[in-house]
Amino acid sequence: MDSQTYQLGFIGAGKLAGSVIRGLVLAGFCSPSKIIASEPNEHVRNALVNDTAVAVTADNSEAAATAEVLFIGVKPGMVLPVLRDLRDKVRNKVVISLAAGIRFQSMERAAQTRLMRALTNTPSAICRAATALARGPHATDEDVSLARKIFEAVGLVVEVDEEHIDAVTALAGSGPAFVYTVIEALAKGAEKCGLPAPVAGPLAAQTVLGAAQLAIETRMSPEELRKMVVTPGGTTAAGLAEMDKHRTAEGLIAAVVAATKRGQEMAKENG
Repeated sequence: MDSQTYQLGFIGAGKLAGSVIRGLVLAGFCSPSKIIASEPNEHVRNALVNDTAVAVTADNSEAAATAEVLFIGVKPGMVLPVLRDLRDKVRNKVVISLAAGIRFQSMERAAQTRLMRALTNTPSAICRAATALARGPHATDEDVSLARKIFEAVGLVVEVDEEHIDAVTALAGSGPAFVYTVIEALAKGAEKCGLPAPVAGPLAAQTVLGAAQLAIETRMSPEELRKMVVTPGGTTAAGLAEMDKHRTAEGLIAAVVAATKRGQEMAKENG
């Protein structure tokens, strides 16, 4: 690997960081030759190269030293050790953490750099991410603008204070798993009524996609959209009554609350 300068660097290229990389390449944000990813797992590195043609390495120092903007995409428990190891390489650089539960205060003790946090999700791979950005103490307006431009290439971006990051992690980061559970349940309900699985699965997924897209494009509230579907005494009303009976909405609310609390606990554990 030569010593060229890369526009974007990633420490870790697993599920989340790998999704962001794939989305940026898909969106044409920059040439794949301007992205370098450090990843210890050879299988993950090879898959990323096959999918995107970005540069890869097993050496974190190489990615940190040659990238202009560095993303920390390792598991939360590894963020602080990685930053300590790369302290000299990232000094005064823009560093964007993708990890839940690791606060600016802890990261600033590990390395002196212009930190930001970006809580995003795996739909970034198809440019349908939901991302929240939080500005660190030393990040500039230009840093925030650049981070926003990067993540807008792969989806929706909002800016929040760090105190709201745990709720974002639960809603946007963990949320896809909750939605997949809903899709799976819808399909299983249809299968229980005789619909073949190869038909039920795609119909359930497309139904969720279409409903979400309609909510985004019309900007109508879920209540307003729901009223457009419900006919008194009809099939939808019967189904919604069962959802109320089984407290489906309460379960989803509880899932977001539980995920938020876990993010807060992780912050204390890694403080």
